[in-house]
Amino acid sequence: MPAARPPSLVSLKRRAEFLRVRGGSRCATASFVLEAKPRAQQDVSVAVREARFGFTVTKRLGKAVDRNRIKRRLRAAVRNVQMKHARPGFDYVIVARSPALDTAYATLLGDLEKALERVHEAPRERRGAKGTTR
Repeated sequence: MPAARPPSLVSLKRRAEFLRVRGGSRCATASFVLEAKPRAQQDVSVAVREARFGFTVTKRLGKAVDRNRIKRRLRAAVRNVQMKHARPGFDYVIVARSPALDTAYATLLGDLEKALERVHEAPRERRGAKGTTR
C-alpha cells in the first residue's frame, strides 16, 4: 500500500493577497521570514476555509534553478507541517532567505513549526516602545 500523500496546498495568487498579509504578525528564522494574517470573514468562502500559503523568492538568491529549488523545499516543508500547525482561515507568506537552499530539511521543518506557533502567539510588548518606563 503506498504511503499517504500530504494534503495539497492552497496558494496565494495575486499581488494584493501578498500585500494584505504584510500587516500581520511575523517570525524570522535563518532560512525564511514567515508572515501571517487572518482573512476577513467575507473573504473566507466555504470552499477555501483552509490555510493559504504564498512563497516569495527574490532574484538576489540566485539563478532560476536555485530559486525553484528553494520554492520546492519550502513547499514540501509546508505540506508536512500544515495539518498540525497552520490555522484555517489564515494566509501565510514565506519570504525565503539564502540559507533555505542548503539548510538540512529536518532543520527547515523544525524552524517552520516554531515559526507557525510563534505567529499565532499574542503579541508581546516591544522593547523601547514609546511611553514605557524602565
